[in-house]
Amino acid sequence: MTRIIFLGPPGAGKGTQAKTLADHWQVPHISTGDILREAIKQQTTLGLKAKNYVDGGHLVPDLLVQELVEERLQRADTSSGWILDGFPRTVSQATFLDSLLQKNNLGTAMVINLDVPDDVVVGRLLERGRRDDTEDVIRRRLEVYRSETTPLIDYYGDRKQLIVIDGNKSAPEVTSNLKDLIVSC
Repeated sequence: MTRIIFLGPPGAGKGTQAKTLADHWQVPHISTGDILREAIKQQTTLGLKAKNYVDGGHLVPDLLVQELVEERLQRADTSSGWILDGFPRTVSQATFLDSLLQKNNLGTAMVINLDVPDDVVVGRLLERGRRDDTEDVIRRRLEVYRSETTPLIDYYGDRKQLIVIDGNKSAPEVTSNLKDLIVSC
């Protein structure tokens, strides 16, 4: 069963790799942004709660995000596995996910950190050409990412679940390395 969590800075290629591998193994690629948008669009109880935060320009609280992820992981299409992209982002979310997996007798997930040097990430994000992607803004986002994610990387590293992959290669090379790694585990 394929259960993978992708970590990595913005621009590391998490979404690209998660989608490619999800298509390859025919499991859902689950991103918290997609979950939020879908719940809001479907006007579910949790979606309506999330909409109040989103419409107000606020971050959706951890507890609500966790409930949305739990609801999503209980759908039938996850029975053969899933790939999470964007969750967990904090140690408290990781602890929640671990408890959820234990509660449902699902074991543990493979945690893959796509490691890409900051200068490469900055270059990739600047190439996207988004108006709000200035070098200063991108570097600030990287600082925030590092401060929030370092404890998460340590959390999974301490549990021997973390695998670091060099994301500073072409997308097809990274995909090939990931497929080889996942098959061997």
